[in-house]
Amino acid sequence: MSKLGKLGARLHHGEVGYDFIKNRKIWYGISILITITAIVGLAVRGLHMGIEFQGGAVFTSPKNMSASVSQAETYAEEASGHDAIVQKLGDGSLRIQIAGIDTDKSDQIKDDLAKDLKVDSEKINADLVGPSWGDQIANKAWQGLGIFMVLVVIYLAIAFEWRMALAAFVALIHDITITTGIYALVGFEVTPGTVIGLLTILGYSLYDTVVVFDSLKEQTKDITKQTRWTYSEIANRSINSTLVRSINTTVVALLPVGGLLFIGGGVLGAGMLNDISLSLFVGLAAGAYSSIFIATPLVADLKEAEPQMKALKKRVLAKRAQAGVKGEAVEGPVTDEPYDDEPEDAAAAVVGPRNQPASRNRGRGRPSGKRR
Repeated sequence: MSKLGKLGARLHHGEVGYDFIKNRKIWYGISILITITAIVGLAVRGLHMGIEFQGGAVFTSPKNMSASVSQAETYAEEASGHDAIVQKLGDGSLRIQIAGIDTDKSDQIKDDLAKDLKVDSEKINADLVGPSWGDQIANKAWQGLGIFMVLVVIYLAIAFEWRMALAAFVALIHDITITTGIYALVGFEVTPGTVIGLLTILGYSLYDTVVVFDSLKEQTKDITKQTRWTYSEIANRSINSTLVRSINTTVVALLPVGGLLFIGGGVLGAGMLNDISLSLFVGLAAGAYSSIFIATPLVADLKEAEPQMKALKKRVLAKRAQAGVKGEAVEGPVTDEPYDDEPEDAAAAVVGPRNQPASRNRGRGRPSGKRR
């Protein structure tokens, strides 16, 4: 078995672990700082919306153009009177995007570009998007995102409980805010591919979150019938038991997306891949982070505020204090057997190293031999 596999098995069985819940304030602080940075980026720089949302025109020149990107930008801005975005494609052609122009003027702009680039006007391909169509696309995108969020909250509230649904919703907002903030900071264009990427990464984020929630739901069944572990401690066990699985799925997903972003968009110059690959790359990383460091600790905070969980915590601490007075182990190695007042499956919710206990029936057995 590989070292990572051994580590995953030890995490799953509670032999080792990291206290995510105890350090939740650190993770909350990091997330708040990143989110504020993203919001500032959105407020200062804003999102660079593509022509699919604003309306405009995209002109594609013939292959192997001698003009540079900066020269083409100057020609396009002079011809249209609007800002232009120019990308040099892998075959040497130029993709010139001008947003917010009147489509009636596209023919004149095309002729001016052909003259400046010294090519035949008929060899320049023009794709036009009207402003009303752009508004419809934008509205549909927001509607799709809103419907997705509502359905997710309803499903999680039914399948688990409203606290988990709320925590998952906060994690999703966290992921969306960070991803859109990165888009604003780097200046990448927002296209329908970006929206598709956002919806995709929300699905990945929910996948990791639901895996942890499912483990947490199973391990906290009949939690109030035992006095050994608090809700937060069992929540921490759930994170640790699924940690390697979450890391593996995230890394496997990030590798091809990173290839699209850094090799396809950066090295090969296929700039059109940037819009979807950036949202996938940032969103996958943020989703993995939020499912571990935000969603589950937030559920633990919400549950610990309940009267039942407060009473359970008092009983657990009282029993540990009593065990400490008697000289018994309080926070030492834990066993696979539940206490007398615990359900049997409560033993699955332990945190810390496991050792086999000494027999509880020692001295109670009947001696061997015949009865007299």
